[in-house]
Amino acid sequence: MDPVPALEEPLKKVLGPATAKVMAEHLGLHTVGDLLHHYPRRYEERGQLTHLADLPMDEHVTVVAQVADARLHTFASSRAPRGKGQRLEVTITDGSGRLQLVFFGAGVHKPHKELLPGTRAMFAGKVSVFNRRLQLAHPAYELLRGDSEETVETWAGSLIPIYPATAKLESWKIGKALQTVLPGAQEAVDPLPESLRAGRGLVALPEALLKIHRPHTQADIEDARARLKWDEAFVLQVALARRRHADAQLPAVARRPKPDGLLAAFDDRLPFTLTEGQRKVSAEIFTGLATEHPMHRLLQGEVGSGKTMVALRAMLAVVDAGGQAAMLAPTEVLAQQHHRSVTETMGELAEGGMLGGAEDATKVVLLTGSMGAAARRHALLDLATGEAGIVIGTHALIEDKVQFHDLGLVVVDEQHRFGVEQRDALRGKGKQPPHLLVMTATPIPRTVAMTVFGDLETSVLDQLPAGRSPIASHVVPAADKPHFLARAWERVREEVAKGHQAYVVCPRIGDEADDPKKPGGKKSAEDEAGKRPPLAVLDIAEQLARGPLRGLRVEVLHGRMQPDDKDAVMRRFAAGEADVLVATTVIEVGVNVPNATAMVIMDADRFGVSQLHQLRGRVGRGSAPGLCLLITEMPEASAARQRLNAVASTLDGFELSRIDLEQRREGDVLGQAQSGTRSSLRMLAVIDDEEIIAEAREEATRVVADDPELTRLPALRTALDALLDEEREQYLEKG
Repeated sequence: MDPVPALEEPLKKVLGPATAKVMAEHLGLHTVGDLLHHYPRRYEERGQLTHLADLPMDEHVTVVAQVADARLHTFASSRAPRGKGQRLEVTITDGSGRLQLVFFGAGVHKPHKELLPGTRAMFAGKVSVFNRRLQLAHPAYELLRGDSEETVETWAGSLIPIYPATAKLESWKIGKALQTVLPGAQEAVDPLPESLRAGRGLVALPEALLKIHRPHTQADIEDARARLKWDEAFVLQVALARRRHADAQLPAVARRPKPDGLLAAFDDRLPFTLTEGQRKVSAEIFTGLATEHPMHRLLQGEVGSGKTMVALRAMLAVVDAGGQAAMLAPTEVLAQQHHRSVTETMGELAEGGMLGGAEDATKVVLLTGSMGAAARRHALLDLATGEAGIVIGTHALIEDKVQFHDLGLVVVDEQHRFGVEQRDALRGKGKQPPHLLVMTATPIPRTVAMTVFGDLETSVLDQLPAGRSPIASHVVPAADKPHFLARAWERVREEVAKGHQAYVVCPRIGDEADDPKKPGGKKSAEDEAGKRPPLAVLDIAEQLARGPLRGLRVEVLHGRMQPDDKDAVMRRFAAGEADVLVATTVIEVGVNVPNATAMVIMDADRFGVSQLHQLRGRVGRGSAPGLCLLITEMPEASAARQRLNAVASTLDGFELSRIDLEQRREGDVLGQAQSGTRSSLRMLAVIDDEEIIAEAREEATRVVADDPELTRLPALRTALDALLDEEREQYLEKG
């Protein structure tokens, strides 16, 4: 039997089963290679001290500091009624601040002997507050004597690596485990082609791994980081370049609109002129549709930039060319809204086969999960026979029963709401792969577009149609200044008095099934500070109707209502028969009521930056200026307030998306969630490393064009296989 390559050796054989189990369960590390790629988060210098003043609440931290004083107290408690209870309080300092450590009971003896004033050590634990002071209770610690042979050898050089750690496995234990496996770094196979590495002056992979874990100087760290960032960027871009290359080999039917067909008739009846941006993006899409391999294009645009009009013209071009187009919307409210606005905009051109329908007309059908059996049967028949050129629906479009006569284009609205499988299932319904247009109103920084959506060509619509009004946004600190909240409701009444309408958005519905007491995920320090559950639509609507908005017509809308009821509420609001709509984020995308000018977002700190920007885009859609009020009880200095101030200060969605990304971290850019804390990018930061990502994309495209199967680059092929485990391979396959 062949020996297992050093980097694929399971950790339990090298480190022992107990340590390996903790590493697997808490850090996702299974092999020697995994551990070698678990990089330090930062480094401490022996001569410098960390900033205790900046410690984050509720996080597990590692600090290097010096003991200032240590005091042993005795006290009486239920367990030690005679005053025999013991508590050791140790104060550590780093020059920037002080931090208290506490040890209780039998756990005081060892630290009492070891943590003497002047002693330097690494301490690890969870930061909490007691008596308004930061403290670590029962922290693990490692003395830095500097004379013991083991410590000197383990922490060779003056830079101490601090690793992402857990309560079960401190940073220095990870450091010691790395000491054991580091010799294996010599066998690391280098995925970068030699010419690329030499051309950019990058160190070899084994050297980079040694330098990242055991640096002697700051320059070592910089060399290692530069190299490891290139690895991540390049291997990922090769994966995406191969995907693009494979797509370019697939057959598709070229769809070119007729010069005097449906699209021309539609353009003639438009009551406005398209913006320069809409014309430019449409031209890019029509070029893609005219090719004989599937177009894969991402259309991103600011809220209200007219993406739906661009998508509709693309669908009409495909119908003109004898095909069918399907638009996939994330919610029934949005599917119904799209269907209503498309049929109204098209007029008689949407009445194919009906009396009064225009000569070039087609049929536009709606397909959702809650439709009655008869209506559903009609819609399915129209799709199968080709009678319906355009279908708009929810994931009901994906079901097995749905058959198309000749599916030529799939438009996916709000890409981030759909799983990969859903898009793939719909694309699979064409006789040949259909063209794909993905739309999102959440602006995506260029680097994220190149990584998360690297297999799609990107079009950006950043010009608002003429007549759109600016939106003024303000943060309303309800706890500090309650009279500001009262004024917010007066502003809503003033807008209604002018003949306009308003939205009030809440984070929660507020019925029993939505119980806030249910155990949720881990709460942040700010959630803990708030303690109360998020405000709810049903409660707020009742309070407003009885209180500050008494006499106005107040309606509610949320995701748990029956589809017909939701549609009826939206129709009444759109027709001006309701003054104020109290809703959840069900109105976040696509809802278009030009007469709505004001939006009040309750507990605004509970929403993400991009989500607030989306919500705000529902107002200011007519000629009157829009107003968005962000209500919060968070204190002035909190991160949540800074986030809200950022939203209030700019209407630039691309700028806000950068802020949002910096706060959420990149997430696993290949994983389906596309957010969260574990990332396949350990070294590369998609915001900061824009230049590397752009260059890596160019290099990768060149390499794949030259050698699509990477037959001449076996080491790169191996690295690619490691990156693309089964789930990620499928993710890229389904694009």
